[in-house]
Amino acid sequence: MELELAYWHWLVLGMLLVGFEIFIPSFTVLWFGLGAFVVAAFLALNPALTLGWQLFIWAVFSVVFAAAWFKFLRPKMIDRTKAGITQEAIAGETGMVIKSPTETSRGHVRFTTPILGDDEWEFICDEPVVTGDRVMIKEASGNTLVVNKVI
Repeated sequence: MELELAYWHWLVLGMLLVGFEIFIPSFTVLWFGLGAFVVAAFLALNPALTLGWQLFIWAVFSVVFAAAWFKFLRPKMIDRTKAGITQEAIAGETGMVIKSPTETSRGHVRFTTPILGDDEWEFICDEPVVTGDRVMIKEASGNTLVVNKVI
Protein backbone atom coordinates (compact mmCIF):
# COMPACT_ATOMS: atom_id res chain seq x y z
CA MET A 1 0.00 0.00 0.00
CA GLU A 2 1.46 3.29 -1.10
CA LEU A 3 0.81 6.55 0.71
CA GLU A 4 -1.19 8.92 -1.48
CA LEU A 5 -1.37 12.58 -0.65
CA ALA A 6 -4.03 14.85 -2.11
CA TYR A 7 -3.36 18.48 -2.95
CA TRP A 8 -5.21 19.60 0.18
CA HIS A 9 -2.76 17.63 2.37
CA TRP A 10 0.01 19.82 1.01
CA LEU A 11 -2.12 22.96 1.54
CA VAL A 12 -2.67 22.03 5.19
CA LEU A 13 1.04 21.24 5.63
CA GLY A 14 1.92 24.57 4.02
CA MET A 15 -0.49 26.48 6.29
CA LEU A 16 0.89 24.73 9.37
CA LEU A 17 4.48 25.53 8.41
CA VAL A 18 3.67 29.14 7.60
CA GLY A 19 1.75 29.33 10.90
CA PHE A 20 4.79 28.02 12.80
CA GLU A 21 6.65 31.09 11.62
CA ILE A 22 4.70 33.03 14.27
CA PHE A 23 6.43 30.98 16.97
CA ILE A 24 9.79 30.67 15.21
CA PRO A 25 10.40 34.19 13.80
CA SER A 26 13.49 33.39 11.76
CA PHE A 27 12.13 33.12 8.20
CA THR A 28 13.23 29.50 7.94
CA VAL A 29 10.01 27.49 8.27
CA LEU A 30 8.17 29.90 5.97
CA TRP A 31 10.05 28.71 2.89
CA PHE A 32 9.15 25.07 3.54
CA GLY A 33 5.51 26.12 3.80
CA LEU A 34 5.68 27.99 0.50
CA GLY A 35 7.28 24.91 -1.05
CA ALA A 36 4.30 22.86 0.16
CA PHE A 37 1.95 25.36 -1.54
CA VAL A 38 3.82 24.86 -4.81
CA VAL A 39 3.48 21.07 -4.49
CA ALA A 40 -0.27 21.53 -3.85
CA ALA A 41 -0.52 23.54 -7.08
CA PHE A 42 1.42 20.90 -9.04
CA LEU A 43 -0.72 18.14 -7.56
CA ALA A 44 -3.95 19.99 -8.35
CA LEU A 45 -2.83 20.24 -11.98
CA ASN A 46 -1.54 16.65 -12.15
CA PRO A 47 -3.21 14.34 -9.57
CA ALA A 48 -1.15 11.34 -10.79
CA LEU A 49 2.10 12.82 -9.40
CA THR A 50 3.90 10.19 -7.30
CA LEU A 51 5.00 10.80 -3.71
CA GLY A 52 8.65 10.74 -4.77
CA TRP A 53 8.09 13.58 -7.24
CA GLN A 54 6.03 15.49 -4.68
CA LEU A 55 8.85 15.33 -2.13
CA PHE A 56 11.40 16.25 -4.79
CA ILE A 57 9.38 19.31 -5.88
CA TRP A 58 8.89 20.32 -2.24
CA ALA A 59 12.61 20.07 -1.48
CA VAL A 60 13.66 21.96 -4.62
CA PHE A 61 11.22 24.81 -4.19
CA SER A 62 11.91 25.11 -0.45
CA VAL A 63 15.63 25.45 -1.17
CA VAL A 64 14.99 27.90 -4.03
CA PHE A 65 12.76 30.07 -1.83
CA ALA A 66 15.27 30.02 1.04
CA ALA A 67 18.18 30.82 -1.27
CA ALA A 68 16.23 33.68 -2.85
CA TRP A 69 15.51 35.02 0.63
CA PHE A 70 19.17 35.07 1.63
CA LYS A 71 20.39 36.32 -1.75
CA PHE A 72 17.85 39.00 -2.68
CA LEU A 73 15.39 39.90 0.07
CA ARG A 74 17.36 39.74 3.31
CA PRO A 75 20.10 42.18 2.20
CA LYS A 76 17.38 44.78 1.51
CA MET A 77 16.18 44.52 5.11
CA ILE A 78 19.49 45.57 6.66
CA ASP A 79 19.17 48.61 8.89
CA ARG A 80 20.78 51.45 6.99
CA THR A 81 20.18 54.14 9.59
CA LYS A 82 23.01 56.17 11.01
CA ALA A 83 22.73 54.51 14.41
CA GLY A 84 26.31 53.18 14.40
CA ILE A 85 27.83 56.29 12.85
CA THR A 86 27.46 58.42 15.99
CA GLN A 87 30.65 56.97 17.48
CA GLU A 88 32.70 58.22 14.55
CA ALA A 89 30.78 61.50 14.35
CA ILE A 90 31.48 62.53 17.95
CA ALA A 91 34.94 61.06 18.46
CA GLY A 92 37.53 63.81 18.72
CA GLU A 93 35.18 66.58 19.90
CA THR A 94 36.60 68.58 22.80
CA GLY A 95 34.84 70.13 25.76
CA MET A 96 35.53 71.62 29.18
CA VAL A 97 35.07 69.84 32.50
CA ILE A 98 32.45 71.69 34.58
CA LYS A 99 32.27 69.12 37.39
CA SER A 100 35.12 66.82 38.31
CA PRO A 101 34.37 63.13 38.77
CA THR A 102 34.52 61.68 42.28
CA GLU A 103 34.56 58.14 43.58
CA THR A 104 30.76 58.20 43.88
CA SER A 105 29.73 60.26 40.85
CA ARG A 106 30.68 60.89 37.25
CA GLY A 107 32.02 64.15 35.98
CA HIS A 108 30.21 66.58 33.69
CA VAL A 109 31.62 68.12 30.52
CA ARG A 110 30.22 71.03 28.46
CA PHE A 111 30.70 71.49 24.74
CA THR A 112 30.47 74.76 22.79
CA THR A 113 28.17 73.10 20.25
CA PRO A 114 25.65 70.41 21.19
CA ILE A 115 26.81 66.81 20.79
CA LEU A 116 23.91 64.55 19.78
CA GLY A 117 21.42 67.17 20.94
CA ASP A 118 22.93 68.10 24.30
CA ASP A 119 25.78 70.41 25.28
CA GLU A 120 26.39 68.83 28.73
CA TRP A 121 27.27 65.19 29.24
CA GLU A 122 28.37 62.88 32.03
CA PHE A 123 31.79 61.43 31.41
CA ILE A 124 34.28 58.81 32.51
CA CYS A 125 38.01 59.43 32.27
CA ASP A 126 40.94 57.13 33.10
CA GLU A 127 43.14 60.11 34.02
CA PRO A 128 42.47 62.51 36.90
CA VAL A 129 40.80 65.73 35.70
CA VAL A 130 39.70 68.88 37.49
CA THR A 131 37.18 71.59 36.69
CA GLY A 132 38.38 73.67 33.75
CA ASP A 133 40.43 70.90 32.07
CA ARG A 134 39.86 70.20 28.36
CA VAL A 135 38.84 66.67 27.43
CA MET A 136 38.37 64.90 24.08
CA ILE A 137 35.68 62.31 23.37
CA LYS A 138 37.06 58.83 22.82
CA GLU A 139 33.69 57.04 22.53
CA ALA A 140 30.13 56.97 23.83
CA SER A 141 29.02 54.32 26.27
CA GLY A 142 25.27 54.55 26.61
CA ASN A 143 24.44 57.98 28.04
CA THR A 144 28.00 58.53 29.22
CA LEU A 145 31.03 59.68 27.28
CA VAL A 146 34.44 58.10 27.64
CA VAL A 147 36.99 60.89 27.34
CA ASN A 148 40.73 61.51 27.43
CA LYS A 149 42.39 64.55 28.98
CA VAL A 150 43.76 66.99 26.39
CA ILE A 151 47.34 67.92 27.21
